[in-house]
Amino acid sequence: MEVESPEHTRDFAEVDINNGAPSGSEDEEEEVPAPGSVTLDRNESDLFVSALSPSSMGDIHPLQEVLTDDGDYFISIVVSDPQKIGDGMGSYLAYKVTTKTNIPKFKRSEFSTLRRFSDFLGIHDLLVGKYMRLGRIIPPAPSKNIIGSTKVKISPQQSEPGTPMNQEWVEIRRAALERFVHRTAQHPVLRVDLDFMNFLESDQELPRSVNTSALSGAGVIRLFNKVGETVNKITYKMDENDPWFDDKITEVESLDANLQKLHNAMKSLVTSRRELSLLTGLVAKSAAMLSTCEEHTGLSRALSNLADVEEKIELLRSEQANSDFFILAEFIKDYLGLFGAIKCIFHERVKAFQNWQYAQMQLSKRRENRGRFELANRADKLDQAQQEVDEWQGKVQRCQQQFDDISAEIKREMERFELTRVKDFKVNIIKYIEDQMAHQQQIVSYWEAFAPFAREIV
Repeated sequence: MEVESPEHTRDFAEVDINNGAPSGSEDEEEEVPAPGSVTLDRNESDLFVSALSPSSMGDIHPLQEVLTDDGDYFISIVVSDPQKIGDGMGSYLAYKVTTKTNIPKFKRSEFSTLRRFSDFLGIHDLLVGKYMRLGRIIPPAPSKNIIGSTKVKISPQQSEPGTPMNQEWVEIRRAALERFVHRTAQHPVLRVDLDFMNFLESDQELPRSVNTSALSGAGVIRLFNKVGETVNKITYKMDENDPWFDDKITEVESLDANLQKLHNAMKSLVTSRRELSLLTGLVAKSAAMLSTCEEHTGLSRALSNLADVEEKIELLRSEQANSDFFILAEFIKDYLGLFGAIKCIFHERVKAFQNWQYAQMQLSKRRENRGRFELANRADKLDQAQQEVDEWQGKVQRCQQQFDDISAEIKREMERFELTRVKDFKVNIIKYIEDQMAHQQQIVSYWEAFAPFAREIV
């Protein structure tokens, strides 16, 4: 199946801010105790409710019902027309989400709806809650920006979103949201999830997602859970018996670290390119002023044309900075988020292993209790002890099955991710090279046109 990106008519100077999407918040995670850290007087069965209960997995399509990537289907999603709704601090930005598809699970082939930023975070949290514990990679949603959103809230109502001060921020967020839904729609399971389909199709306003607010009570809970998850990752070391995971974790860590360095370098390049654009503009103004006071006719005309060339190059430098930012820097930032999502599913596997080990520990204790009752001829306790042994044997089997399932699913997800990653990098690198070459060719043409004026100076 192919996820199509919208077609844009563009000259070389225009930048595709969707990072070449192929034609084509943080969730509140369950805390899982480490083995040996839970006492017997605890209600142990609570530990396995979310891990083993089918109802906790939400409305998930069976794999055999999921549309496969056979090239017969397409989906194109455009996030456009950001508009400010309301006034003051109670206002918010809404985005038009337009979808075109021939997937039969959707009710229509073309439809659009309005969605606010919290709706995007809400659908991300829903998908994380349903699929991450199964080992599926959930594309990360754009991060919150309290300063940028506050500027939009306090800005006056205009026909166009935002003010000159925050117009760029609005466009950056819009592009990031579009890339998020594109990547989600690329996944063969996520694109036919009922919640995601409802997010795209429904004309109704979605229920307000209170868990997405950074300053809410749920946000504070998420912060504490994140701290607990981080401590668990640091303090618990899983005894890995599958060399594939050892190699893959090392590879992911290496790619993530080097990609972070590249992203930092790209941000520095964008800053330097924008500074160069400003300096080029100063050269243009200085040359123009000099031409007005120059008495030599030929030299004055050459300086005036030099000012024109430098002014044009100033615009090109600015466009090159946009190319650096939107085509590469934001693309790399997206993949840093994806590597973060991969680390999360690896940790989910560790948590499944912890559940399994904890169940085995509890089973051993129940067997010891049964043995003590047998030695003491406590027939009145044997039936209950046997029931507990049987119950924990079932939990051990279910936890082992869950661990095996998530391990197999992660391997399938990583295979799909690698194919997509290579294709995405190829598309964006080629686009970046072509854009840079076009800018350089334009600069050369400007200087070639200026050269005769310089030669005429006598």
